[in-house]
Amino acid sequence: MIVTNKKRNNTLAYLFFLPFGLFFAIFKIFPFIRSLYLGFFKWDIFGSPEFIGLENFYTLFGTDKFWEALWHTFYFTILTVPPLVIIGFLIAILLNSKIKFVGFFRAGFYIPYILSITVISLMWKLMFNETFGIVNKITSIFGIESINWLNDPTFAMPAVAFATIWWTLGFNIILYLSAIQQIPDSYYEAATLDGANSWQRLIHITVPLIKSTHILVIILQIIYSLQIFGQVYIMTGGGPGGTTRTLVQYIYENGFKYFKMGYAQANAAIFFLIMLGVAIAQVRLMSKRGEGY
Repeated sequence: MIVTNKKRNNTLAYLFFLPFGLFFAIFKIFPFIRSLYLGFFKWDIFGSPEFIGLENFYTLFGTDKFWEALWHTFYFTILTVPPLVIIGFLIAILLNSKIKFVGFFRAGFYIPYILSITVISLMWKLMFNETFGIVNKITSIFGIESINWLNDPTFAMPAVAFATIWWTLGFNIILYLSAIQQIPDSYYEAATLDGANSWQRLIHITVPLIKSTHILVIILQIIYSLQIFGQVYIMTGGGPGGTTRTLVQYIYENGFKYFKMGYAQANAAIFFLIMLGVAIAQVRLMSKRGEGY
């Protein structure tokens, strides 16, 4: 009787899972396998795919634009991940303290994150405008001449990174804040009785006990940063001179601008391997984490 009920429950579980499973297989797994398959073909969408083996991959690794796009992607990741992690953690510490209007500040930091990428990108594109942008208005107070932020190869990527940090910081703050609030107050009380100051409590209690949250935030930010596309596409279009063209944009341009679908899919396959490496690193780091929240 118990076996029969277990089989019946398993059957019901599979039936409930079936609609999602079919949807996932048709719209996720099959397109993914198809895209990897097309990486071995020459195809311009309009004609029939022509099998060329590994030629797309040979061309890819011998193309300077691919390596430049890959470097720009890593450069953006370097610019954004450390500030998002460190600043997010420090602000969460401040918002966990007993200060006036703490609810207002928590909402204020999170609200930008709920805005769409188009709104954020267009807003910051106007703010970085050389002629009437508020950023140059502020820097002029300190005697700094107007900078053409989004059209200068030196400042274009940092400007996009700054806009991204402002936009996504609230997400990390919420993650850190929720983790910090799970630490029992008794730990801090005991440390205070033993003579520990605020810095010692932070280093020896808060930081170790939210180790898993640190790992989660770092991995998520790396993944999000590697997938950068919308901000760059709207704010700079990949310019000036391709200095902000990222790997995702490079894939997009080859596939939908130059109709090199096979070559674009080969690029996407390499990008998938990079993301897979990050995912494996995440699993290993999370499996080795110590106690924490």
